[in-house]
Amino acid sequence: MFTTAPVNPAAALPKDLFGTIADLKRELNAIILAHYYQEPDIQDIADYLGDSLGLSQTAATTEADVIVFAGVHFMAETAKILNPNKLVLLPDLAAGCSLADSCPPAAFAAFKASHPNHLVISYINCTAEIKAMSDIICTSSNAVKIVNQIPVDQPIIFAPDRNLGNYVMKQTGRDMLLWQGSCIVHETFSEKKLVQLKQQHPEAEAIAHPECEPPVLRHADYIGSTTALLKYVQTSPKQQFIVATEPGIIHQMQKAVPSKYFIPAPPMNDHCACNECPYMRLNTLEKLYLCMKHRMPEITLPKTVQTAALKPIQRMLAMSI
Repeated sequence: MFTTAPVNPAAALPKDLFGTIADLKRELNAIILAHYYQEPDIQDIADYLGDSLGLSQTAATTEADVIVFAGVHFMAETAKILNPNKLVLLPDLAAGCSLADSCPPAAFAAFKASHPNHLVISYINCTAEIKAMSDIICTSSNAVKIVNQIPVDQPIIFAPDRNLGNYVMKQTGRDMLLWQGSCIVHETFSEKKLVQLKQQHPEAEAIAHPECEPPVLRHADYIGSTTALLKYVQTSPKQQFIVATEPGIIHQMQKAVPSKYFIPAPPMNDHCACNECPYMRLNTLEKLYLCMKHRMPEITLPKTVQTAALKPIQRMLAMSI
């Protein structure tokens, strides 16, 4: 559930947005959390920048009174679940998630009910309602580690990403029942174009996020979460990388190792920026300023959902140590 108030889009913006946001942060005792897929300006102004696991861990321990989440709505929901008495703001309420949308709560409830003996492990890229129906939450950083901690005779439902689920099954040797959801960005990468790029750049390593489809992962030299990919390019002796995930992460890669060369993996369609998440890119520095100025849009959740969703997130955090 989201609450907002009308904001005049024609209102004059301050000339120094970075300075004004810093002033508002002190005034509100706020922390700005941002995902790697945000635009560079937001990445640069964030107090903490990371992937879903790191963002959840930071949200769970922050002493700030206000959490400004530059990401998508399921991330802001997670912050609210972990901080029920704090103000959680999202710069643009339309910043949703195709993967979360691919798992409607009513349909998933029926799916779960038809497999009553299964433990439900849900990828954090899901709505609060799906989290509330789950036993354990995971991220791409810790999914393999968490599944490996489950007794081998315990049947598992893995939701909502079938591609991450397939990757985890291969890594763990576990047979899991997969919900058939997916991310529009990570499904857009072309296997054919990736192979062509590797031929054009024989010295480059292909690195990919496990949300990519199996044909793309098959050609990857390294597979990992956004944080893992960022760490990998810093330690690999290679100087060129083809990056098969949302290209927002390349800003941090270039900052970390400016001497290295990064090539965004191309989408199937040459006439679109389909490898960019349209939801993540809805957040802008201007919207970040406005949401802090007006203390809206605010993320709110029903208490019953919030309470039920907290337990599997806490289990994830405990199992990730």
